[in-house]
Amino acid sequence: MTVRILLVDDQPLIRAALSMVVKDAPDLEIVGEAGTGDEAVRLALDLTPDVIVMDIRMPGMDGIEATRRITSGPSTAHVLVLTTFDDDDYVYGALRAGASGFLVKDMALEDILAAIRVVATGDALIAPRVTRRLIADLTSRPAPGSSAPPRALTGVITEREQEVLTLIGRGLSNTEVAEDLHLSITTVKTYVTRLLSKLDARDRVHLVILAYEAGLVTPSR
Repeated sequence: MTVRILLVDDQPLIRAALSMVVKDAPDLEIVGEAGTGDEAVRLALDLTPDVIVMDIRMPGMDGIEATRRITSGPSTAHVLVLTTFDDDDYVYGALRAGASGFLVKDMALEDILAAIRVVATGDALIAPRVTRRLIADLTSRPAPGSSAPPRALTGVITEREQEVLTLIGRGLSNTEVAEDLHLSITTVKTYVTRLLSKLDARDRVHLVILAYEAGLVTPSR
């Protein structure tokens, strides 16, 4: 299966560099490029890409708003944010908007391609330097202008599913969750699938956010 990619960045040189590397990957294909958020939203529908590699700072509509519009619309594309800036507001905004991944441009191009493949499968990936503590700090805060209480999960998921969600919120992989709860990998994957469905979550990153919002995990200081 070939992963169809839409590149969104206002810098032609960045798009050209990524395009050159993708051309050497037989399982990846660039189906379009955009230099603004408005173009990204339009091409997400016209080109039906699997993954959208999205910059944040662009003229007009920025990448966060474009991500929000794409993920809340009919497009099934997964958005992978790729930016020079990894400050708190950008990470928080991107994840809240529905991004499945957050990377910084100083990563090796090979690692960026690997992240595209991960996101294309419906999983999620965050740059190593964007630490779990940072995600905890961001996702434990309510969205700007919101005073909503922690999300109640009682009656929505089972006690065992809540245990799995708590460990996901702590950043554990499926293998680590299986070891912690003495379950098989297959069983853990089944629980993750159920959680995604019951909580209407986009991906694993969204489950992490929900775990913090529900108060299952608290930020480590």
